[in-house]
Amino acid sequence: MLSRLGALLQEAVGAREPSIDLLEAFVEHWKGITHYYIESTDEHTPAKKTDIPWRLKQMLDILVYEERQQAAGEAGPCLEYLLQHKILETLCTLGKAEYPPGMRQQVFQFFSKVLAQVQHPLLHYLSVHRPVQKLLRLGGTVPGSLTEKEEVQFTTVLCSKIQQDPALLTYILEGKKTVARKQVSREPTALPGETASVIVVENKDHTHSSAPDTSPCGAGATQLPAETEEPNGGIGENNLITSLIGLCKSKKGRVALKAQENLLLLVSVASQAAATYLVQSSPCCPAVVKHLCQLYQTMPTFLDPADIASLEGISWRLPSAPSDEASFPGKEALAAFLGWFDYCDHLIMEAHMVVADALAKAVAEKLFVEILQPQLLHVSEQSILTTTALLTALLRQLRSPALLREAVTFLLGTEQQPAAPEDSPCALCTHLIRHCNHLSDEISIATLRLFEELLQKPHEQIIHSLILCHLEGRLYVVRGSPEPESYEDTLDLEEDPYFTDGLLDTGFQHSKHPPAPATNLDGKTAVTEIVNSFLCLVPEEAKTSAFMEETGYDTYVHDAYGLFQECSSRVAPWGWPQALTPLDPHEPERPFFEGHFFRMLFDRMSRILEQVIGDLMQRIQRVPQFPGKLLLVRKQLMGQVPGEQLDHQTLLQGVVVLEEFCKELAAIAFVKFPPQGPHLCLSPPAEGHV
Repeated sequence: MLSRLGALLQEAVGAREPSIDLLEAFVEHWKGITHYYIESTDEHTPAKKTDIPWRLKQMLDILVYEERQQAAGEAGPCLEYLLQHKILETLCTLGKAEYPPGMRQQVFQFFSKVLAQVQHPLLHYLSVHRPVQKLLRLGGTVPGSLTEKEEVQFTTVLCSKIQQDPALLTYILEGKKTVARKQVSREPTALPGETASVIVVENKDHTHSSAPDTSPCGAGATQLPAETEEPNGGIGENNLITSLIGLCKSKKGRVALKAQENLLLLVSVASQAAATYLVQSSPCCPAVVKHLCQLYQTMPTFLDPADIASLEGISWRLPSAPSDEASFPGKEALAAFLGWFDYCDHLIMEAHMVVADALAKAVAEKLFVEILQPQLLHVSEQSILTTTALLTALLRQLRSPALLREAVTFLLGTEQQPAAPEDSPCALCTHLIRHCNHLSDEISIATLRLFEELLQKPHEQIIHSLILCHLEGRLYVVRGSPEPESYEDTLDLEEDPYFTDGLLDTGFQHSKHPPAPATNLDGKTAVTEIVNSFLCLVPEEAKTSAFMEETGYDTYVHDAYGLFQECSSRVAPWGWPQALTPLDPHEPERPFFEGHFFRMLFDRMSRILEQVIGDLMQRIQRVPQFPGKLLLVRKQLMGQVPGEQLDHQTLLQGVVVLEEFCKELAAIAFVKFPPQGPHLCLSPPAEGHV
């Protein structure tokens, strides 16, 4: 019996010995680090050449091993000692002193590994999250810091922890003033001002039995000293957000990319409370947008629109300009700006809805309204041209719904009602529409490209504001008269001044392509008439496509059909009615106004018809051997023959382009008719004319 009892006692003692040995070893390694500061007189030996890195590694291994021996959720003696004696606070002070040289790097590594490898929740404890905040303030202060790699690893661990537990966000981001108001442990919390005094205190009193500070922040009743408070609540200090933004500016591509990924992880927190805290109590949105505006300011005042377009496709993951593109002044600055804008767009797309809306509004206010709008309204043509081309490039990159919504509001305003000819519903939109008819052809073309890009965006307000709000009332139909069953009854091509006598009788005798089949299904317009109305805009004498193989309007049908299907799928979610709204014959007639945007387009098109088609026949009579030269120019444009300079080159090229444009319009009209009609059979039909 006694021998059995003795064996049990021996077994119990043996079971406790490893725990005691671990704690003693842990304390011994910590004492070894503190003794270095008391005994060493060499201020130049790098930290990595001392035994400090080895001792920190041993302390980490002990913490990890000890945790494996504990029951789930319990803190072992070594972890309790770490928390009670504020070892992380002391290490943070040593890292700030950067003694020995490279100590800050060792501290960042130790913090990162402890937080990543120890599974016990640590960031809730005051003795952990306060030194974490202080360590964050040490990083990101100097561009090109030697500790950038360690800093970004540290932020990676913190962002991962926040992603797992969004409640940690407030512990990590709060400033000094916020911390001062929290209820903390009764243990003294102020760090000694000098490193040596810290070490002396630690060596004089490191008992194993004192009650550890293992309760999370909020257990006691003592406030921090008043002198640690910040009047701005810590928002202006370096914290996790500002550290990440600083690291995003790193010249080291991998560091910058990892920092951007970490910030992306941070803003995508699932918690509504954490997202609200990010918006209302952190510098997240202002810091991101501030960097965007700073990058804009680094660009040259004037840039060639062609140079801006050459950098299309810049991604935040690869923000550097392509090396195979021609160099131009400001190329790298432009690439950096477009790359960060793409990153902002990606942030908004992936972020929590609360963060996404706030960040989109910040981009709109600081970049669109405060910077770009004055440039668009500037008297300088070069300023207007550069800003318009840049805004077009931004729209082309834009993907996030929230930022698209803000861009649409910025460009078109919020007015949804039809405008009268004398109205100016949105000052900026009106200016942009006027720019489409600018004295400078470059500005006109650049602004038309801006609207082209805008119209391709999947946002209903764009189509509604520019076009549909003026057509919904169907004021273009005369009130009191019956609606025609078919537009075929209303088309009278002979009244068109651009159709010549006998044109329809002779047909397109050179063409091998079939006529567009007509359809009167459900009273719809005969498609032949509409197609021919476009094809006949160019006089027969000025057409050359009939002499080429496969160059009729049907060569555009497949592309037009694909474009039509794409547009149809884009507008499908908007719930547009499938049938026209019946007219009220008793409704008083009002004047029809197509809207400022359509009026501008129609004015430009009418000028083209007047300037080109109207006197085209007279001009081509003055060009010797016009048919042969025109056919040669078409072959040059198609790359079939080498290019050579000809007389009247611009006129000849313009005629070819106009013919192709009319064919494309005809193809678009062709594919827009109901799919049940036979005209959408896209297989090669039999030979014929038209």
